[in-house]
Amino acid sequence: MLESPPQPEDSATGDGEDWRIYLGTGRPHNGVERLPEPPQWRRFGGGPLITSALPEDRQGAERARGYQITDEAIEMVNAALYLRRPLLVTGKPGTGKSTLAYSVAYELGLGPVLYWPVTSRSTVDDGLYRYDAIGRLQETNLFQSTGRTEEIPDIGRYLTLGPLGTALLPWARPRVVLIDELDKSDLGLPNDLLNVFEEGRFEIPELARLPEDQSLAEVMTSDGTLRAPVRRGQVRCAAFPVVVITSNAEREFPPAFLRRCLRLDIQPPDEQALTQIITSMLGEEAVAASADLITHFLDLRDRGAVATDQLLNAIFLVTSGVRPPESTRARLRANLIRDLEAAGTL
Repeated sequence: MLESPPQPEDSATGDGEDWRIYLGTGRPHNGVERLPEPPQWRRFGGGPLITSALPEDRQGAERARGYQITDEAIEMVNAALYLRRPLLVTGKPGTGKSTLAYSVAYELGLGPVLYWPVTSRSTVDDGLYRYDAIGRLQETNLFQSTGRTEEIPDIGRYLTLGPLGTALLPWARPRVVLIDELDKSDLGLPNDLLNVFEEGRFEIPELARLPEDQSLAEVMTSDGTLRAPVRRGQVRCAAFPVVVITSNAEREFPPAFLRRCLRLDIQPPDEQALTQIITSMLGEEAVAASADLITHFLDLRDRGAVATDQLLNAIFLVTSGVRPPESTRARLRANLIRDLEAAGTL
């Protein structure tokens, strides 16, 4: 059962927190239903609404469990929710940039995160849809050669929406899409995303060219949850999705792209937050048994680049029932918690 979000406390200063939709508590609730109408310039009017129930995202729940988030990050997530704008999240590797998307989806009950890992070869079409033209041609020729033309499958069978394309369907409640490590992309991809972010829609030309009697096609979503109806090749959102874009700040983005995003820079967790993460993931006993690893990690982080998951891996290994001798423990500490930037130069 979903929990209702806590009610704001009355105070003489009027500093109640009732404006927050995402609370960052890691506990599911129905607060997204309190989200007000978007600004006039961010209303897109797609429909008919898709109200299908979405499966529970167990993997996402595991990723979100124990996530420690700052007040600044909570504020920027809520700003993105209210303004219906993408959130560009920057920070060092291992600071929880991508986990933020899973935390939002899990807490607000928005279904599985739609994940788009960006590479140097990624194009905007990879995120919007894929069309298997060769598969369609082969099956069409097969049915025609056997005289079964009436059984030729609908074109929608050969189309699959990408993660961003799926998020832009007219869902009754916004979906969460994670565009991971955009800074790895070709220089043109951020600019290619501008129109999609601004208009909240895109066109599938293969469907737009069909005759009127074939104007409606059902295409598969990227997560395989349903076949969605698309008319005349037009996909338009009703509620702008929660778009989380991560970047390791390896390059700058064009000003026009940045203007359409809200920006959040996530700093590495301090010692207190780090202890809370370890406690929530591995238990209090793990914290007590790994003081030397935590000290080594914090010391190395002051001088180089290390990620929190390196520390979690090391602590798990030495506290999960395996008891290596001290000499082995020292080598494991050195090899599992290494400066990422130094390792990259080998």
